[in-house]
Amino acid sequence: MVGTLERVLVCSPRTAGWHQPDRLARWRELGFHHEPDFATAQSQHEVLCGELKSAGAEILELPPAPDLSLDSVYPHDASLPTDYGLIVMRPGKPNRVAEGPHQASFCEAQEIPTFSKITPPGTTEAGDIVWLDRKTLLIGHGYRTNAAGIHQMRDLLAPKGVEVLSAPLPYGPGPSACLHLMSLISLLDDYTALVDLPWLAVETVELLKSRGFKFIEIDPSERDTLACNVLALGNNRLLAIEENHNTNARLRQAGFDVRTFPGSDLCINGSGGPTCLTRPLLRTGSSRTES
Repeated sequence: MVGTLERVLVCSPRTAGWHQPDRLARWRELGFHHEPDFATAQSQHEVLCGELKSAGAEILELPPAPDLSLDSVYPHDASLPTDYGLIVMRPGKPNRVAEGPHQASFCEAQEIPTFSKITPPGTTEAGDIVWLDRKTLLIGHGYRTNAAGIHQMRDLLAPKGVEVLSAPLPYGPGPSACLHLMSLISLLDDYTALVDLPWLAVETVELLKSRGFKFIEIDPSERDTLACNVLALGNNRLLAIEENHNTNARLRQAGFDVRTFPGSDLCINGSGGPTCLTRPLLRTGSSRTES
């Protein structure tokens, strides 16, 4: 999750239909804070893509589809790439279930095979999934990813020598809100994590410490503006939302090269930061191979 980002999938507001009145009308039921402004969000997405290109990443744009919703602008959640192919997620948010098969079809056209898929009653969203190293997967158990989904992931990956660990998530704002494990932790390099420490379970904190991770804590005043949602670009480079000045300053003081983009409509309104807006497909160069 922290190697050099080489290839990444995105879904622009235009592709997600943010300019289409029928989709835009559903913003309340999907949990957006206010009606999205398409022009502003599209402009912010273009700045995001400019930063990704500047970092050397090849950008793939997901094609439009009639069953996508406003949420599809956050493509990270619908699939999980592995060394063995793509695992198609089954999101806990019903309007997002169609995204996984759509991504899988597109990725197969890019010669990225499908390894497997999560089936009912399992639910999984990749925003709950963190690779601690190449052979250890930490999955948040909450309202978007359930026990059955975690069990399926364990069964899929155990034959490949991958250990799947479960991390309990807090109730937080409740089942209608978007709270993922990656809302509370972003890996920055092989041994550094940006965390919202008070919201992490004790056992998760102890697990990370036992594996040698050191923490940088977000500024608590920036929790609601997604300060913990930071994308590692590799080689000490990070991509963050520009509105989170205090947390970004902490990251720079820790020696990271922090690039930013505006996220008022694209990110904060829909509760999805730079990790949510990107589905990394290829990374290289991470050195951590075991705990």
